[in-house]
Amino acid sequence: MPRVSRHARSERRRGLSAIGVLVALALTAGAGVAAAAATGLWPDGGTAAAPVTATVSPSTSPTPTPTPTPTPPPDAVLTLVAAGDVLPHEGVVADARTADGYDFTREMAPVADWIAGADLAICHMEVPVAPDGVKPSGYPLFGAPAALVPDLKKVGWDGCSTASNHSVDRGEAGLKATLDAFDAAGLGHAGTARTAAEASDIQMYEFGREGQTVTIAHISATYGTNGMPVPADYSVNLINTDRIIADAKAARAAGADLVVVSIHCCVEYVSEPAAEQVAVAQALADSGEVDLVIGHHAHVPQPIAHLSGGPDGSGMWVAYGLGNFISNQGAHCCTARTDSGLIFEATIRKPVGGPARVESVGWTAVTVDLADGHKVEPLSALAAAGKGVGSMSAAEVKARHDRVVAVAGDAAPELLTPPVPSGTGPVEERVAPPAPTAGPSGTDTASTAATTG
Repeated sequence: MPRVSRHARSERRRGLSAIGVLVALALTAGAGVAAAAATGLWPDGGTAAAPVTATVSPSTSPTPTPTPTPTPPPDAVLTLVAAGDVLPHEGVVADARTADGYDFTREMAPVADWIAGADLAICHMEVPVAPDGVKPSGYPLFGAPAALVPDLKKVGWDGCSTASNHSVDRGEAGLKATLDAFDAAGLGHAGTARTAAEASDIQMYEFGREGQTVTIAHISATYGTNGMPVPADYSVNLINTDRIIADAKAARAAGADLVVVSIHCCVEYVSEPAAEQVAVAQALADSGEVDLVIGHHAHVPQPIAHLSGGPDGSGMWVAYGLGNFISNQGAHCCTARTDSGLIFEATIRKPVGGPARVESVGWTAVTVDLADGHKVEPLSALAAAGKGVGSMSAAEVKARHDRVVAVAGDAAPELLTPPVPSGTGPVEERVAPPAPTAGPSGTDTASTAATTG
């Protein structure tokens, strides 16, 4: 047999012998323990300790710590308001006269909270500013005092559309005086231009909200200029849907998150939108490039509607006509509905990493108290409270309000309280498009309209 096998067996025998010795010792020790337990004494004279029972806890796995769900960053939320025609007839101008000039802010003061409370407030400046050396005038060839423009800024407007049938009532000098006044007051403007380069620029309003930058572009166009000669083909932006859509695309390429279009068209004093208005709005909605359309020129409120199409196919809101914001019109000259208008409000939401969209819209009615200094009063709030104001009784307020409600429609809710800004005002800037816009030159594609406002 190999040595290793023998060696292994020899080790096993020695192991068995050792085990025998240990067993004997254990038995002896066990007997001593038993004796000590019986007498209660240990060999050293101490008492025996009580037996100890060992408890073994079952093994358990550690409880995992849940991973907290990250809090999503807040959305950027903005409000935009727009109002009807700024139409300073001679009566409006006369009531703004002071000992040393003009103050139009007191005429707009009753609704200033609705204007200043919005993040972006866009008016419609229907008339030009009278050039230097030209006396202010009303219908039919308007020329507003230059003081009107900074007063618009004082009550909270951030910019205005300027394309209208009266844009060139005072010729090229009046158009230039208007835009010079806007620039001096820090107001944005869209729809008219002093140069070809300015005509191609895009009016932008930039906001910082919740760590995001939200940029809104504004485009404006009119059906015509009452037959008045236009200084150059770029001076007044005329309605052409292909051109407007191209401009909207250029605005988005230049960084716009949202595009708003103001349309001055079509038939005056009619509450229902004309076929041309509907066609233009639907074409813009179908393009998917325009988020909101705001209408002017009818001088009476018209319906608010939600059209198919729009960005992402989610639809597009249109306010076909906002009526008058401030004017001398009323039942004495035109139709009773011209004494009132709408302030249209849109809420815009932009999630982080997502597109800006018009989340909801609403409206509030306003009216001009001709006999009380041409003050623009918050008609919806007054009617809800059952109150009169100035020269208007509660019954008159209700009658005016009823006329507005009858045409505004129920697609959007009536609002009774003004908006509250979500942050500081916009940075107003004009941005050159990244590339020339394509499309036909502006032509009058809308119907001829009356020329009294």
